[in-house]
This record gives sequence, C-alpha cells and structure tokens, in this order.
Amino acid sequence: MPYRIGFFITLHLKRALTQQELHNLAMNIVGKALEADGFEFMGVNSKLKKNPQFVCLRNKQLHFIVVRTVTYPEDPKVYDEDLMRKMKAHAAKFEATTYFAGVGLGNAVNVELPVYLNEAYVVDYDGLIEV
Repeated sequence: MPYRIGFFITLHLKRALTQQELHNLAMNIVGKALEADGFEFMGVNSKLKKNPQFVCLRNKQLHFIVVRTVTYPEDPKVYDEDLMRKMKAHAAKFEATTYFAGVGLGNAVNVELPVYLNEAYVVDYDGLIEV
C-alpha cells in the first residue's frame, strides 16, 4: 500500500468582532481605566443594553456607569439622552452619580473596515462623561 503525504494548510480567515465582542472590549477598556482611577467594583454587567454596566464605589460615593461602543464614523461622546435621563433618575434613588463611557473602536489599518478578531484596532476613549 503506497503512503500518502498530506499537507495541511491553516488559513487565517478574517472575522469581524460581533456587537457583543466589541462591547466586551469596550468594557475591558473602561474597567481598566476605572480601576486605575480608584473605583471599586460593586457590580459588573456585560450584557448589551443592560444598564448600568458598572456600579462602583469611590471615596464612599456610589457611581453608575453606562458603557456604549461605536465604530467609525460615529462619535463616542454622543449618547442617548433619553436613556441617560432614565439612568440618572434611577441612580438618584441610590444617591449615585451617573456617567456615560463612550468607546470608539476602529480598524487600525483602514477605518472603513470592521474591527477584526486578533488584529490591530484603535481606541477613542476620553474618559467618563458625568450626566
């Protein structure tokens, strides 16, 4: 019986990140910034559209933080005013401060392309916006 020699070729197929993966990436970016700024995490919710994403303590003050991810050409500093008004009213019941954390993510090679798994990306995040 003759021997067969086979070659296996592994192709790296580009796969765009899903909305949930983009959100998780933004959550990690914001979470690291919060930690560096001395926030203590009381609760974390990474589900899309489940608010707030972070409930934190800092200097004995409670903070509610809503994280949203956008891709180019959207502006990460623009937020849904109705949503944030509702969040602020909810936070007031707990004497908490409300923040919006908008994170822009883009493909590092070409901003017109999606963000791909395991490829370079750029971040547009300027910190918390108090609402």
